[in-house]
Amino acid sequence: MPKTLQSPGHAALRQVRVSIANQSYHVTSSTVERARHFADFASARAACAAFTSPRTLGASQLLAWVLMPDHAHWLIALAENETLAHLVNRMKSHSARAANLARGQSSTIWSRGYYDHALRQEEDLATVGRYIVANPLRAGLVESLGAYPYWDAVWLH
Repeated sequence: MPKTLQSPGHAALRQVRVSIANQSYHVTSSTVERARHFADFASARAACAAFTSPRTLGASQLLAWVLMPDHAHWLIALAENETLAHLVNRMKSHSARAANLARGQSSTIWSRGYYDHALRQEEDLATVGRYIVANPLRAGLVESLGAYPYWDAVWLH
């Protein structure tokens, strides 16, 4: 019987993941089974507050982000003495705890894995940031970005 090739999945991604201080990363994380946990206003607001909290970010900087009903995108400038895995774990755990508290529930919100892309030198941070925050438009959730409350970018401050 022929052997079936299996996808290596998130475990294989973690084996080759490297964190580089002062590097910018585009990170995407989905909810478990793409459940729409953040379609709820209270849980979405609580998660957003957790993403942007200095307690969550430490010395790293969140350059742009968007929270969709079933996933999130973050553009992160990683600080010295920080690993991407630890930072993403804090972002997911702090936001899940806050969202569960806001909903009065206790459920697993985020899937274990995440996808990351280290930006190359020639990639423009603002272009990637615009791509990230335009997700609600592309998904058809709103007709104008100003109508979607769960995003931010440092270029607007």
